[in-house]
Amino acid sequence: MSDSPSAPRAEIGIFGGSGFYKLLDSYEEIVVETPYGAPSDKVAVGTLEGKKVAFMPRHGADHSLPPHMINYRANIWAMKSLGVTRLIAPCAAGSLQKDVAPGEFVICDQFVDRTSGRIDTFYDGPRTTHVSSADPYCPELRNLAYKAGKDAGITMHDHGTVVVIQGPRFSSKAESAWFSSMGWEVINMTQYPEVHLAKEQELCVVNISLITDYDSGVQTGSDPVSHAEVVEVFTKNNEKLQTLLANLVKAIPSRSGKCTCADTLKGARI
Repeated sequence: MSDSPSAPRAEIGIFGGSGFYKLLDSYEEIVVETPYGAPSDKVAVGTLEGKKVAFMPRHGADHSLPPHMINYRANIWAMKSLGVTRLIAPCAAGSLQKDVAPGEFVICDQFVDRTSGRIDTFYDGPRTTHVSSADPYCPELRNLAYKAGKDAGITMHDHGTVVVIQGPRFSSKAESAWFSSMGWEVINMTQYPEVHLAKEQELCVVNISLITDYDSGVQTGSDPVSHAEVVEVFTKNNEKLQTLLANLVKAIPSRSGKCTCADTLKGARI
């Protein structure tokens, strides 16, 4: 174990979500200290498909951190400090639309923030910085992730809006019906501020939402979802996710100029 980010570095970072706490078979654990406090866990750095990858479970290896208590800034800073420029952010998620079924994967392209009180910027002054959220997810990584899932035999959706709720509670039926009526496809508790903080650090980021259930109010007469059920479905689909991730990591090139993620701060500062 190392306590210095000068140890093995990685260009690709992966966060693990509910039910997804380990990825690499052979790795070195690195404890990263950040200006924003402790990250969720140590970072495992190893090789996947011939490339250096950094992996961290966003809830901690023992799932001790509920969504509203995750130190998102520390997690993003830790990844960047290890050299990560491409970030893969899979998560367990609920479906808000009947045509997005449990077991299917959604590559989100937009988010709606319904969280409260989370620290969601690295830029508190004195230099004012306004980072655009118009296109939060990297288009190049989204295309690659969609193809990686199709090649793995997974039913994929190539776009979708994720509404991010505060947690740790699930939505009421009235809230769920409202979100559904807006046409949003996915509901989750961790994508914000994670994706925007990655954007502020000029990382390419892609979300892979693994649908574990229909949110309350989507299916008339269905029982409310429990966290235990979410983890159970996610765990059953872990093999699919691992295959997708292997395909995706193999396909990801070094930054090629096909996206503008590395230039996010241009024009953002006053």
